[in-house]
Amino acid sequence: MANGRSGTDGRPEAGGGVAGEAAGRAAPAGGRTRWGVVAAILALPVFLVAGLLALIAVWALGDDAETDGTRLRNVDCAEALAFGGAGLPAGVRDARCTVQSWLDTNYQADFRMPRAGVDAWLKDAYPGAPGPGGPGTATCGQDAARCFQLDVTGRPGTEAYYVHVSVTYENAETARVRYSAFTT
Repeated sequence: MANGRSGTDGRPEAGGGVAGEAAGRAAPAGGRTRWGVVAAILALPVFLVAGLLALIAVWALGDDAETDGTRLRNVDCAEALAFGGAGLPAGVRDARCTVQSWLDTNYQADFRMPRAGVDAWLKDAYPGAPGPGGPGTATCGQDAARCFQLDVTGRPGTEAYYVHVSVTYENAETARVRYSAFTT
């Protein structure tokens, strides 16, 4: 035959042959589909969706107990201030303090205190703190009456490396203090 096959059994004739068959590849008999490949391609999205649903189920049903310290947790404000080497000032109210720790530790404190006691508390806690406009005040907002960032590394009784204090006066009697002590 002209195509290189015998008319009955599909084997090449003696003098010729088809290029594909000569290379060792057999042509699919009768247009047969390779169902294994098709099934694998069709199953891939099914497995991806099933895996995604399994991950969502593990997340939703998983225990929310914190084991690595990366979530904020509430702490006593005396602990938060002590980490940075300060004591809790007299007359504190509306205090909220947190800690977040993993590679670094960051204590945050937000409280109100009598405005008249702010300067004495800061002088007692951080005698080397800069005054308004001094070094270490570049991170302060314009509404801050007192604000500084101070390197407290190696200071006795202090675990933090830096302390950031921002004081705003809410009225003639009340000051709001935002305090951060961290090891970054």
